[in-house]
Amino acid sequence: MTEQHSPEYTMGYGEDFMQLLDRRKAESHAAYLLPKLEPGMRVLDFGCGPGTISVGLARAIEPGEFHGIDMEESQIGIARAAAQAGGHANATFHVGDVTDLPFEDGYFDVAHCHTLLTHVPDTQKALAEVKRVLKPGGLIGAREMNGGSSFMAPDWDDEGWRTFMSLLEANGGHPNMGRELKDAFLQAGFVSPVASASFDFFTHEDDIAFFHGFSLDWFFTPRVIEAATMFGFATKEQFEQWRRDLDEWKTKPSATAAIGFGECIATKP
Repeated sequence: MTEQHSPEYTMGYGEDFMQLLDRRKAESHAAYLLPKLEPGMRVLDFGCGPGTISVGLARAIEPGEFHGIDMEESQIGIARAAAQAGGHANATFHVGDVTDLPFEDGYFDVAHCHTLLTHVPDTQKALAEVKRVLKPGGLIGAREMNGGSSFMAPDWDDEGWRTFMSLLEANGGHPNMGRELKDAFLQAGFVSPVASASFDFFTHEDDIAFFHGFSLDWFFTPRVIEAATMFGFATKEQFEQWRRDLDEWKTKPSATAAIGFGECIATKP
């Protein structure tokens, strides 16, 4: 693994990836955590991105205090606009780094992230900072990708998935963080972890069309192909074949894709 100290976000911010983020809502992507939220709580959403999950979390704790933080300024701009449009006056968004949070010790009741730890090179440094800003008895909840459980069917070469995971790892990420969450939380000093799992599933015609476009927008771009061939993860010929296979996959009535996720909630002692 070639770890970068300040890696660029592996997925980038292309149009189709932004559409993927827009499909993520608290009701679907933080369903494991929502029953733990109560009106009046203080909640942190670290790595909040464009705020599509954040606004649902902010609604669940109204009139409580909600803060979202992300290192990408353009995403915070989108999140602020979404909160204003939805009338979420209790939501504030910040540009910042999860390893250096601008909050005092013991400030939050709950901290949440979605596919953030998947991309942060130093998991324990991030969790230590989140633990610092949680109250004793406060909860941390995360839903993170489990690349090894993801698939496309029928007749898709899994070597393509392995290449994607290798690229993520080469950029300092953790493609199977979903299955590592419980252990990571225990290492960070959290207690009573409760783990679960779920999938983002793509099976309807519009889902398949979206997943096809998303794959083209990210995985088959010259930037990604160049990186994969430079690291020796795949050849240009393999990418050409995967592209043909993807176009054929899209036309099949049985086409299905799924991205696996692990979830975990734990407590600060």
